[in-house]
Amino acid sequence: MPRPLLLIPALFAAACSSPGSNAQAPAGTNATPTPLPLPSGTPVSLPASTPFTATRVADFDSPFALAFLPDGVALVTEKAGQIQLWEVGQKAQAVTGVPKIAAGGQGGLLDVAPAPDFASNNTIYFTYAEPRANGSALALARAKLTRGKAMAPRLDNVEVLFRSGADGNGGQFGAVIAFAPDGKSLFLSSGERQRFTPAQDPNQAIGKILHLTLDGKPAADNPDAGKVGATTVQVIDPPEDSEAAKTAKGRPFAFDGPNPAPASIWSSGHRNPYGLVFDAAGNLWEHEMGPQGGDELNLIVKGHNYGWPNVSFGENYNDKPIHKPKSGDGYELPKLYWVPSISPSGLIYYTGSEFPQWKGSLLMGAMSGQALIRIALDGTNARKADQWDLGMRIRDVAQAPDGSLWLLQDGAKGDGGWLMRVSPKK
Repeated sequence: MPRPLLLIPALFAAACSSPGSNAQAPAGTNATPTPLPLPSGTPVSLPASTPFTATRVADFDSPFALAFLPDGVALVTEKAGQIQLWEVGQKAQAVTGVPKIAAGGQGGLLDVAPAPDFASNNTIYFTYAEPRANGSALALARAKLTRGKAMAPRLDNVEVLFRSGADGNGGQFGAVIAFAPDGKSLFLSSGERQRFTPAQDPNQAIGKILHLTLDGKPAADNPDAGKVGATTVQVIDPPEDSEAAKTAKGRPFAFDGPNPAPASIWSSGHRNPYGLVFDAAGNLWEHEMGPQGGDELNLIVKGHNYGWPNVSFGENYNDKPIHKPKSGDGYELPKLYWVPSISPSGLIYYTGSEFPQWKGSLLMGAMSGQALIRIALDGTNARKADQWDLGMRIRDVAQAPDGSLWLLQDGAKGDGGWLMRVSPKK
């Protein structure tokens, strides 16, 4: 979920040449952003022990992602298919020109992120469940955001850059965009659509972290760059955890042209990755939902396999056990995991000054956990630091260009869906 682009000269450590979707300043600028005006709104009731306050400033209908533009205006996606443009002191405006969306369940309009060079071309990227002849597929698109004081905002020149293929049923799209620190490529989290085995199939782009050019093509430094996949793959449509999903050969899906999946894959063995961000050293962090327990925080390493569905610290929904990850089993171990599940969502690398004690930490939301969570980093190691019970499902976390901290609540309008400004308790 969208975040300001963090620029560093090169990619370091395990990620090699990877992304960050939570930028702190527009690409190519060193200027200090203008502070946003303090919004008026309704104070949110939080537990007395919480070290911050929250102000409800706007309501949205089943929002998924929050992204700030360089001037502090925010874009909020609503799963039913609407992008809303919001700024402090103004009512949200619907952005026209969004393509058709396959809304329902976990699908719909998903992530949104301004391009690294948004300040010069007004380009945004967004992901969504695209309706297809045989179900739906994860799609990545870009468009020019046209706006002005005397006009309604709209999308122009919409281009679909990438489709996951293997069209069919199932939720868990992942769909989070993260731009590489140099701004020249992007990473895309692709969930396994509740189908289990495709997460381990190199011919399918689902259950993976993908590395793409800004035009949606496979990046040249991917582990299998240049490799073309099978022209037909098997799609398993039964719901997750059914025996049929594990054993059925499924129905065939034929690609319209060359299958780009193998050449696009950066890492594999992922379930439902809802968080993706770079830290200041160029390490790429990801979190994903497990089944019953086993939510994970991972350090994403080029070419590595993270084990789903072969290993997990969680349990299947039919209560059949899953092999537990262990050193030497051939799979990358998570840096942290949660049992029971917290349903992680949204992920930023915090660089703001309002909470100096949090600088250099990861902040993420929790939906079933109803919390804001801080994770302390020490190089490539991570530690659970704080978990603040907020009594509400947190869908996304974002840092505005001025460093201010914002939360987006999960839920339908009138029963959640709040945009909240977080401030230190005085």
